[in-house]
Amino acid sequence: MLYVLLALAIFGLFTSTVFTGMVLTALPSYLRERRAALEKLASGAGFMPPLSLLKPLHGAEPGLEGYLETFFAQDYPRYEILFCARSAEDAGLAVARRVAARHPEVPVKFLATGGEPDYINAKAASLEHMEAAAEHEILVISDSDVRVTPDYLRSVALPFTDPRVGGITCLYRGVVAEGGLWARVEAVGMSVEMTAGVLVARNLEGMQFTLGPTMAFRRETIRRMGGFAVTADYCADDFVLGNEAYKQGDAIVLSHHAIDHIVINASFWQSMLHQVRWMKSTRFSRPKGHFGTALTFAMPFGLLGLAAGGALGHWEWGIALLAWAMASRLAISIPVGRMVVQDRSWLALLLLYPVRDLMGFFFWAASYTSSRIHWRGRIYRLLPGGKMRAAE
Repeated sequence: MLYVLLALAIFGLFTSTVFTGMVLTALPSYLRERRAALEKLASGAGFMPPLSLLKPLHGAEPGLEGYLETFFAQDYPRYEILFCARSAEDAGLAVARRVAARHPEVPVKFLATGGEPDYINAKAASLEHMEAAAEHEILVISDSDVRVTPDYLRSVALPFTDPRVGGITCLYRGVVAEGGLWARVEAVGMSVEMTAGVLVARNLEGMQFTLGPTMAFRRETIRRMGGFAVTADYCADDFVLGNEAYKQGDAIVLSHHAIDHIVINASFWQSMLHQVRWMKSTRFSRPKGHFGTALTFAMPFGLLGLAAGGALGHWEWGIALLAWAMASRLAISIPVGRMVVQDRSWLALLLLYPVRDLMGFFFWAASYTSSRIHWRGRIYRLLPGGKMRAAE
């Protein structure tokens, strides 16, 4: 039995090392494209059509005022910002009004869906309201918990130079707003694990999805898929929007630009619920790919190898297998974290990513324990395909 466990550990380390190789193989083409995009922006030849920036809000999250401020400080000639929440008295809208008052040069609209929306995913209702009120034909959708630099809109608009492009999305690095160890572990997972998976998927099959912190679409693309109502019953609305655009034959582009995604789950329990919910959502949205994700983790197999080797009296085998796992994770964390999303957290990349890799395996396993998720204070049940229903 111990030799079976040892063989399983070696098999898992082999598959995770193959994944590491796939990540590293995907890096050169992405970095070349980023250099070309940056050169184009530096030359002043960027494409800068008028944009409508859609910002759904839900309460006054910690640091919201500072994050919103960055969207008013864009180096962009013509854009508007639309905010929407369930209630006109929402605390997040009050924060947005306060920020907007300091920037009268930026056109702003404040909207509300009017109480409890008809959709399970309230964000879909907010996006519908904002799309109807938007003046421009390119819609940039950004979550409330992100922070951007002044070149953000110029970078997002650039791919739309190509008329075949129907949507774009941005990678992101995790940034800790408050909290300790668990928030930092979640942040490094955003910077490395998420980014690595996106780069491999892009290399294997092209972009067939978008990422929630930033998405941008042509209005005609959204209307052809039936509007934002297509996401009304889904948890992974970002995946659905990008995938529907792809199914229509539109190109989805992974931007060269990375943004700050703020980790707002400061406590251990909040962080665990969030990460398990994300894993469950992925399981129901992309069941086959999610099942194979187990073979991309390294640390669980390294620890299994250590335990099996030690039990067999060959600690040198076990230590070698654990070292193999560590080397595999560090081979990803530094190139992806530093070179791709430019995460400055050296300590987290070096020390915490192996921890995150181990935890990621348990989140993956937990995703198969039930179909229930906790979301904004309520419990829902996920259905095949990724739709949600209120839990009984």
